[in-house]
Amino acid sequence: MKALKVPYHVAIIMDGNGRWAKKKGLPRIFGHKAGAEAVRDIIKTSRDIGVKYLTLYVFSKENWKRPYEEVKNLMYLIKIILKREIEDLNKNNVRLKVIGDVEDLPHDVQEIIKYAIDRTKNNGGLVLTLAISYGGRAEIIKAIKKILMDFEKGNLHFEDIDEEFFRNYLYDPELPDPDLIIRTSGELRISNFLLWQSAYSEFYFTKTLWPDFR
Repeated sequence: MKALKVPYHVAIIMDGNGRWAKKKGLPRIFGHKAGAEAVRDIIKTSRDIGVKYLTLYVFSKENWKRPYEEVKNLMYLIKIILKREIEDLNKNNVRLKVIGDVEDLPHDVQEIIKYAIDRTKNNGGLVLTLAISYGGRAEIIKAIKKILMDFEKGNLHFEDIDEEFFRNYLYDPELPDPDLIIRTSGELRISNFLLWQSAYSEFYFTKTLWPDFR
């Protein structure tokens, strides 16, 4: 039997929670709750088959433009799910990381994220990265600003700058480029996700809505 070739790093654009809820005549928050259960299954499966890095697009910079009540509910859901899952992640040797502008988030959400990262920092299994208040363009612009600041301080020269050098200024320089990017719900775009890192990634698009994806 041929051995399964497992991607080292899988990144997922989790799309379709709202449409899933609408199809069932439910408020959007129920779609997000169902999507959270899909996340739990995907983490377990990734761990079981040997994926080393799993990155999930949880909340984009553009998502802040959604209705206030939906954003508030999403922030609450992120906090509750992290609280609920921290010990399970730790027990299963999963290390949690976050990329994005975490300072945009409510203080209580920031606190639980910090705690979860610290609680799992010594784990050596699957690295689970959550992209929260994340945008690929924002990441690149922030990197450029940091480089310019270091240049003004005299800490670097223009000839120092190449692709590997630039990577050191991204949200997480240690995050390897994704081998595979999955997007659910039938949309054929990457929506500002991992723009720098996805230059050579394979893409898989499915019409399945996120809460039904396994």
